[in-house]
Amino acid sequence: MDYKTALKQIQQGKFAPVYVCYGAESYLIHSFIEKLTDRLVDPEHKSFAVNKYDLSETPLDTVIEEAETLPFMVPNKLVIATNALFLTGAKESTKVEHKTERLLDYMKSPADFSVIVFTVDADKLDERKKLVKSLKEANCLVPCLTLTAEDLTNWVKQEADKAGFGFAPGVLDQFILYTGTSLQALSSELEKCALFVGQGGVLTADALEQLVTRSIEQNIFILIEHIVQLQLEKAFTMLSELLKRKEEPIKIMALIARQFRIMFQVKDLQQQGYSQQQMASQLGLHPYAVKIASGQCSRFELKKLANILDQLSDLDYQMKSGKIDKVLGLEMFLLKLIA
Repeated sequence: MDYKTALKQIQQGKFAPVYVCYGAESYLIHSFIEKLTDRLVDPEHKSFAVNKYDLSETPLDTVIEEAETLPFMVPNKLVIATNALFLTGAKESTKVEHKTERLLDYMKSPADFSVIVFTVDADKLDERKKLVKSLKEANCLVPCLTLTAEDLTNWVKQEADKAGFGFAPGVLDQFILYTGTSLQALSSELEKCALFVGQGGVLTADALEQLVTRSIEQNIFILIEHIVQLQLEKAFTMLSELLKRKEEPIKIMALIARQFRIMFQVKDLQQQGYSQQQMASQLGLHPYAVKIASGQCSRFELKKLANILDQLSDLDYQMKSGKIDKVLGLEMFLLKLIA
């Protein structure tokens, strides 16, 4: 079942005997377990009702035995088993033996007082395996995958709504650009913004500048956005800020080159008819990063982007060989680019 459906059923008090939460978005996995725990277990019962195991150290037999054992002093039991790599095609480095037929047998007649949650950090499970097929047929699989660009925007808006504040026009996208695509980081920054603007408040661009601490990678995104918009003064101000923070010019140049390389790849794939989601998968990038690069590369021809990458390659050589002052080299590159 999909993530939203699983959460909806939990809120309605409908629990599956077994869940398998898989995917690279660990924040969603932790959030799912947290909501399941809150709905299934009374707060005062948690120490008795919640049992956690690491399957890289503990055999599957132990987890099943725990689920089958009557709970002590509580009505329900939650068994959480992490690192269920036996559900994927990955080779396990651990010597722990997992008898997967035990889980197949358990699923035929699960304990009505227990819920088992397996978690695994993998985008895909191995559907060739009998166990995975059975879990899929039983509707136990809950994908916690990287959000699309649109879903990420909607998620941020929904979380802000829950926290009781809104965004001024254009600030929501700016907020994601400044913070990055990690749901954990976004959640932390949303909490900070909610405290600042207060219940019913609106986060403005000026407030965002004060509140959100940007990484160098996010600053490079913004620097290139200024370049794309031909905003010379803002581009040089951003470069000056990075240098004041003692960022190494060669590192700044390398990150600029990386972003232009992404723009080149996105432009190339666009011309081949790839969707943004397909491009994200092909390039190993977050869909939101592809969305940003797609917007930025729209002002450049593919040949121009290739030429910029050649310039950056030449600048890299000159900076590292001492043939040009590093800061001067960056400034000259920006002037030439914007001109």
